[in-house]
Amino acid sequence: MGRKAETVAAAETVVIIDDDEAVREALEGLLDSVGLQVRSYGSVQQYVDQAPAIDVGCMVLDVRLPGRSGLDFQAELARSGNSLPVIFISGHADVPMSVRAMKAGAFEFLTKPVHHQELLDAIHAAIAAHGECRCRERGMSTQRARFETLTAREREITLMVVSGLRNKQIADDLGLSEATVKLHRGQAMRKMEARSVVELVRMIDGLTATAGGRS
Repeated sequence: MGRKAETVAAAETVVIIDDDEAVREALEGLLDSVGLQVRSYGSVQQYVDQAPAIDVGCMVLDVRLPGRSGLDFQAELARSGNSLPVIFISGHADVPMSVRAMKAGAFEFLTKPVHHQELLDAIHAAIAAHGECRCRERGMSTQRARFETLTAREREITLMVVSGLRNKQIADDLGLSEATVKLHRGQAMRKMEARSVVELVRMIDGLTATAGGRS
């Protein structure tokens, strides 16, 4: 997907994609004045070619662009699992267009000329939402990595524990002693850093839900 990703500092970053250079420059100046890092592009393809690595931020995207439209690119981002919030701006918006964008997951849809404070409010809200999303993603990634350290037997017993089975039931089902089940369960909880069975259940439920969302 284009050249090797640029390295971007872990600052709140706003991506602007608009084919109007004057609009890009005006938005760059506005966002720079409030301390936000900006990456601006004249087309979707230009953005894709440079592939900036964004940790936390949002995207300000024009609806009508040369090549891929903003709406098509939003759909592509959603399919790829990219969680970067999209704020649409358009000088030619109609109700069906804005409804389509919002149903597809757009964070906000604003019409040009955009009121500066309205745009800034939307950007700050989008960045805050993305920051929370990234925290959850990192937490899931950490828990997924911990789950991968479990042995096959520990995973098997963990899944039986979170399904509500007691140690004796698990021991009977697997043909193990209850002491062995307790040992594997304890090792699994230690590796997952779960302080209680309730916490372990929440972790596994979260991992299962995330895996289901990716399939």
